[in-house]
Amino acid sequence: WQHPERGLLAPAEFLPIIEDHPLAIKLGEWVIETALSQIENWQYQGLDIPISVNISALQLQHVDFIERLKALLSAHPSIPSGYLEIEVLETSALEDIDNISLVIEECRKLDVAFALDDFGTGYSSLTYLKRLSVKMLKIDKSFVRDMLYDRDDLSILEGVIGLANAFRRTVIAEGVETIEHGEMLLQLGCELAQGYGIARPMHADKMPKWIETWCSPKSWQKCQRLSFDKLMMLHATVEHRAWLIAFEHYLKNENSHPPPLDHHLCHYGQWLDNERSQETAHLPEFDDIDTLHQQVHFLAAELYQLHTDGQQEKALSRLEELYKLRDKLIQTMKNMLLK
Repeated sequence: WQHPERGLLAPAEFLPIIEDHPLAIKLGEWVIETALSQIENWQYQGLDIPISVNISALQLQHVDFIERLKALLSAHPSIPSGYLEIEVLETSALEDIDNISLVIEECRKLDVAFALDDFGTGYSSLTYLKRLSVKMLKIDKSFVRDMLYDRDDLSILEGVIGLANAFRRTVIAEGVETIEHGEMLLQLGCELAQGYGIARPMHADKMPKWIETWCSPKSWQKCQRLSFDKLMMLHATVEHRAWLIAFEHYLKNENSHPPPLDHHLCHYGQWLDNERSQETAHLPEFDDIDTLHQQVHFLAAELYQLHTDGQQEKALSRLEELYKLRDKLIQTMKNMLLK
């Protein structure tokens, strides 16, 4: 909203205020009309892409929603079928699943597809997924954001992607902020994403030029879905990041106890010990990884001793050394994953 006094406001600053007010329906229809007009404008510029529109539960459950949608679509007859998509929050869809499922079916007859937004934050179940004929599942950014160092979030992502494949749904990840987030998602088998790691929000007029010039990062172009064995390597990498974060919190007195300092006892070390009998142990990178992992723990033991001796500032000043070793270790792991 381009506010006359406060400037440009993000939707989160004003939409909650009208969530249960009839104005939300009027605004929702204006958004659909604007999106349809934009599709036409882009087509005149040679750009053929669909637009996805968020719809509130109030608007979606309104008795005239389908008829109003038909009227809006009829006002733009030049737009090909399937170019308007609707997103509904998972929590909203499950509040009245019987009615929402009927609305989704009516929209499918109009060639308007549905996406289930913020998937995983509501009361997801296989029954709900079976009853809602949505085309796409959008993984909530809260799971994507911490996937690089939270194994539980990584497991949730694996599960959602597996569910999407099993139910023949498309899956897209929200909140992809970095190149590394994109790499890991591609390795998990998720090929669609949105977030600042791809582009910041931009004015519609800038879209054609951006699409013409944008190229995916080279590392993304090399990424392939990993086999089960290599997925375990990915989990081990996440565990190592989590270990280092826990150690940093200890040095800053944010944790009362350090993570395991013995390189055989941390999760990453246990994975390494288990891998010694596997095929990966014969790869030249394996010895490099083993050495780097031990160096990380030896340095951590030094910093732990400094902290114990009351030299906290000196210990913290050497954290960068630890992170550089970690980066070398993770890069070597990436090289193994590409084998």
